[in-house]
Amino acid sequence: MAAAAVLSLLVGLVAGGVGGAVGYHFAGNSTGPRSVLDQPAPGTAPAMDPPTGSVEQVAQRVTPGVVQLRVNGSQEADEGSGMVLTADGLILTNNHVVEAATSGSDVAAVLQDGRSVPVQIVGKAPSFDLAVVRAQGVTGLTPVQLGSSTNIRVGQQVVAIGSPLGLSGTVTHGIISALDRPVRAGGQGSGQDTVLDAIQTDAAINPGNSGGPLTDMQGRVIGINSAIASLGSDLSQSGSIGLGFAIPIDQARRIADELIHNGHATQALLGVTVPAAQPDDTAAVVQQVTPGTAAAAAGIHPGDMITRVDDRLIDSGDALIAAIRSHTPGAQATLTVKNSAGASRQVHVTLGTQQVVIP
Repeated sequence: MAAAAVLSLLVGLVAGGVGGAVGYHFAGNSTGPRSVLDQPAPGTAPAMDPPTGSVEQVAQRVTPGVVQLRVNGSQEADEGSGMVLTADGLILTNNHVVEAATSGSDVAAVLQDGRSVPVQIVGKAPSFDLAVVRAQGVTGLTPVQLGSSTNIRVGQQVVAIGSPLGLSGTVTHGIISALDRPVRAGGQGSGQDTVLDAIQTDAAINPGNSGGPLTDMQGRVIGINSAIASLGSDLSQSGSIGLGFAIPIDQARRIADELIHNGHATQALLGVTVPAAQPDDTAAVVQQVTPGTAAAAAGIHPGDMITRVDDRLIDSGDALIAAIRSHTPGAQATLTVKNSAGASRQVHVTLGTQQVVIP
């Protein structure tokens, strides 16, 4: 009986040993990983070109032509963006980015290779919020490719590139959410001399993006990022809420060309004075008509209400200013005008020319 018990114990010990050995064998030699931490790192894939029309491709194509602009002065330091027009350093940006330079501040451009070079002002057009500057002593820069803002569409995908909050080379993606927005470049506290005819986008734009390009999905510049809507009163401290605004490139191209070749820019002139935008406006109400201008020649009088420019609805004084500035000087336009009695008529005008005033 005792021998049987001993034999049974030995069998149990042997069986346990075999089980432990088998378990150890499978645990130490299992072909399947026990955790994702045990999985080998993937091998390095060969470099591939980004898909055509992708954000990645646009970023690779456009970013080399975008610079950061820094304005340094004794009392202020502003930052913005700019886009390269020529290999020898002409750069297009917003006027408000370099505006402080008129008070003795220094402007520098930080290039894609990290170099910081001094910048000289070539010309400014405050009413369009545009300026052209030249980076000094540089060659071989990569210019951006300009597209057209003529046939852009609401819902079209776009990419914004710039230096928001000083973070150079930042890329954001979104759509065009509206067209023909009358926007004041300096916010609602600015005057009508800064009203822009803007492209609205939901691509994230923040302080420091100003002057950078808004591009289509082929990497062609269709606008210049210039302003943001804000829920707060201090735009410099506010972030994107999905309402950014860009100057159409067709307008910017003309102004930049004039600044480069003439040192100043011109704008179309109708010759009326209208009030600032109000929430309940339904038209631009004419307050004054300047003698000898297109408005006077067309028989427009104080008290008349301009409701359309060509096929564009006009619901405020700001909208009229933006619509007229979207035309080239000397262009023809058809205005829909309503008098105080409610009678509507159409008048054809040839817009005059006015040099942009620099305060």
